[in-house]
Amino acid sequence: MIRLSVPLRQALARLVLPLLVAASFALMLLGKADALLAERMRTRLSDLLTPLYAVLAEPARSVRDVAEEVQELISLRTENARLREENARLRQWHNAALRLETEVVQLRAQLGFVPEARGTFRTAKVVADSGGAYARAVLIATGPQTPVARGQVAVDATGLVGRITDVGSRSARIMLITDLNSRIPVMVERTRATAMLTGTNGPRPRLAHWLDGSEPPRPGDRIVTAAQANAFPPGLPVGIVVEGRGGLEVAPAADLDRLEMVRVFDFGLSGILPPESVARPEPPARRRQP
Repeated sequence: MIRLSVPLRQALARLVLPLLVAASFALMLLGKADALLAERMRTRLSDLLTPLYAVLAEPARSVRDVAEEVQELISLRTENARLREENARLRQWHNAALRLETEVVQLRAQLGFVPEARGTFRTAKVVADSGGAYARAVLIATGPQTPVARGQVAVDATGLVGRITDVGSRSARIMLITDLNSRIPVMVERTRATAMLTGTNGPRPRLAHWLDGSEPPRPGDRIVTAAQANAFPPGLPVGIVVEGRGGLEVAPAADLDRLEMVRVFDFGLSGILPPESVARPEPPARRRQP
């Protein structure tokens, strides 16, 4: 091994930086003078270094994959912990529901409670958006297999849709809850306070006619039908209270803009229906867009 003296090592250390700077300038001048030669040199250098990059990239990819797996395992542990907590809460609610169900059965037996008769229903397909007498209405296909009558209640999978106002031999018209002529007795599920749900011809009906002294609803309250006027059975989901420009409005639970199938219930209620002269006209229907 060659041992260099201290002065020589110091001299070489001082010369390294100037030599590197000079080599850089030389390469720059060479690249300016002969661009084709510089390009060939860069290409050959890339060809020589590519296998090395490939060899070095494999361990880096393996490390990255391991890091991702570790992160997924940590996320799974967190998710499992959250699911265990949810399951514990659901078990508590399940036990509470079973206990309350047993208490309700016992109380009903002691009080001689007579349960309400459940309505029968038939499923019908929405075939057109109906105009004319009502701005917000739909037509459903009926027939011998699906006999319906005026006043029956239409719902979809999530909530109240409206009420049948006119019946033909093969079709029936449903006035939606958002129509300007719609008036539905409702109540706030939280406070049991009653009100009237009035249509606006817009996407959301409005709440009005509160009883004096009753607690006003708050945004987020759930609205269900009330039994006043013998028009609707109590407890059908209508929507959720939201703030609107003109006051409190209700965002319908049913997707009224994308109705395809509805269930028409017969609860045996007469209630209040539009006059025959209003419900009878049969305007031309606008076909639903596919």
